[in-house]
Formats: sequence, C-alpha cells, structure tokens
Amino acid sequence: MRGQQISMPVQVESIIDKLIENGFEAYAVGGCVRDTLLGREPGDWDITTSASPWQVKSIFRRTIDTGIQHGTVTVMIGKNGYEVTTYRIDGEYEDGRHPKKVAFTSELLEDLKRRDFTINAMAYSHKTGIVDAFGGMEDLKQRRIRCVGDAMERFSEDALRILRAIRFSAQLDFFIEEKTYASIMKIAPGIAKVSKERIQAELTKLLQSDHPLKIKMVYETGISRYVSPAFAGLCWQSFQIPAGLSAEKYVRWGALLRLAGPQTAIQVLKDLKLDNDTINRVRVLAEWADKKLIAQEPSLRRAMSKMLPEVWDVLIQLNGCGDEVRRLTDEIRKRGDCLDLRHLAVGGQDLIEAGIRPGKEVGQLLGQLLEQVLECPESNDKKILLELAGRWRESSGCGSC
Repeated sequence: MRGQQISMPVQVESIIDKLIENGFEAYAVGGCVRDTLLGREPGDWDITTSASPWQVKSIFRRTIDTGIQHGTVTVMIGKNGYEVTTYRIDGEYEDGRHPKKVAFTSELLEDLKRRDFTINAMAYSHKTGIVDAFGGMEDLKQRRIRCVGDAMERFSEDALRILRAIRFSAQLDFFIEEKTYASIMKIAPGIAKVSKERIQAELTKLLQSDHPLKIKMVYETGISRYVSPAFAGLCWQSFQIPAGLSAEKYVRWGALLRLAGPQTAIQVLKDLKLDNDTINRVRVLAEWADKKLIAQEPSLRRAMSKMLPEVWDVLIQLNGCGDEVRRLTDEIRKRGDCLDLRHLAVGGQDLIEAGIRPGKEVGQLLGQLLEQVLECPESNDKKILLELAGRWRESSGCGSC
C-alpha cells in the first residue's frame, strides 16, 4: 500500500534507514503497525529485516544477542533497545508451542505468513508504505480477529494463540471471525501444553483491558477446563466488573474472584503462578466481599485496619458502599486516625520499659491497645496507653475512653 505514511520514532526510522543503506530490506512489523493504524500508542517497535543476525551486528555498534538462534538482535540506541529480527520460516512445532528449528529467508512474505493474525502480519517502511498480504487492513476496518492462512494450522503450531485471540478481542473490542472461533473450540485442549505463567500473562492482559468480561469466551470455548480445575469451576455466568474500576492486576483479579470465596480465589491464583502480593490482596477482597460495612466510624476503622488503604478503596467500590461510608473514610483519613500498630503511640519497647516482661504478653497488650484506639482514636496518646496497659495487666479488665 505504497504512499500511506505512518509516524515512527526517529530511532526506529534510523535503524530501518541504516539497514536499507547497507543493501538490506527492513520494516517495522507486527503490533506496532497495527496499533499505529488504530491510533493507539505502540508498546514497543519491532523491526524485521533481510539481514542476518550477524550482518545486523556488524552494522550497529551496540547490540545484544537477545535470541540470536531465532534471528533476534537488540540494537541499542542510548538506553533504549529495539529488537531486529531476520526474516524467518518456522520449522515443525513439535510441542505445540515452539518451532523445533527456524530457517532464515530473504523473503518478507515468508516471514509474514508464519504470524498469528492478519492484523499482526503487516509491515511498514517509509520507502514501501504498508505491506499487507493477508487483508489485515480490511480486518482492522471490520474490527475482526482472523488467522493468517488456516486457523487450525496456526493454533496447532502454538496453542497460546487461542488465548491471544481472545485477549486481542478484549483489548481492541474486535470480534473473532467465525472460522477462527470454531478452530479455537477445537484446539482448546492444546492449552494444557502451555505453561501456567504464559496463560496467566494472557488472562491478566485480558482482565486489564477495557472489555474484561470477554474472559467469558475462555469458558464458552472450553479453554477453561484445561487451565486448572479451580479456574474451570468458577461461576463465570455471574462475573461482574464495575465500570471505571482500576486496571491494576490485583484489582481486576479481585473483581473476578471475590465472590468465589477466599480459598477458591487463592487456589486459582496459585494455579496460575500469580505473585504473593497479588494473592494476598485478592484474598482480602474475597474475605470481605460478603461482609456488610456499617457506616459508623469505630466499625469502619476496625475494617480499615485489616487491609492496605488502596485495597480498602477497591473493596468499598466492589461492595457498592454508599456515600456515607466514603465520607466517613475521608474523615478518618483526614484526621489521621491510627489504624495499625505502626501508628500506635506506644510500641513494644515502651511497654518493656514500663516493666512488662518481653514475650507474648507484650504482643497481646499491643493488640488490646490498638483495639482501644480503633474505638476511641483520641486515646492514641503515650501516657494514656501506658496507664491503660498497666491497669489491664493488673486487673485483666478492659479500658474505656
């Protein structure tokens, strides 16, 4: 499509121009072309070339052998790296994920035809304009996800592509073409060959998109049963993710799993190899999902003390709390009420210096003092708390405001 110009970063232009000056073909390729045509900001810019990896290394002063056996060299310009990959033909995919070997080629078309979807199989240079051999431009216009060539072949080569199709559908708000969708359903068992980490990465990107409820397609296509038993057993028909919800990872997973209960939520996330921080935050959201939050300051302070401030803000949004809970939350924070042991006016050392023997009793007393302050925030004073601790220790009674 000669003549159509798209804007590229100057560093990408310079790499392409230098390769062309040295007698090679070179293009921006894949997602960066797709996103630019859609008016989206590309996350990165990939370059494909007829130059071999060793020729690329000889042309540019600073390079990193990112995946040289597969033809990829990273060219460094300043602190930024740009992946430059030689045109290649993938060999047989023996494990349903990776080609056994790759062969380099001098033909751009051979490289493009091995790619997953038509919208990802376009190349561009200022010299030639857009190279679109498989109808990617029309699919962008129709908002359609369609495989390059035969869908069953593409998905059989790499089963992760079936999740990528759904993820792109969610990120771009495109529909999946009928034959491509039918092939996803047939090849669904192949997802069992994919690592949990790669599955999780695709599902997380899907959930973080503007259309996270398209995760229902993972269930409708039969993919879910090959992800994990806990994931497959979720009541997906009732999934709800409120509009305007933060796209942070733990927030979207929390919205998805909160009604499943804490144990199921933890199991799903552990199955998918999520990090411990995300697991802990989602666990809290699931534990508090069905608890009514009473719009009274002492009750709210106790609840707020059980979680991080940002998790509390997500919880009251997911639980649909009213204006009064939000107003009281703001008041509590504005005053700087103590909500945890770190902000208690006394610490363990203070109690020891007051004559309490180090050990279990110190921890118990600190817990009691925090409860007192959550009830009566004005009592968060060192003198008051030490007096209370002394009385409790002597009488095993409870202090009051």
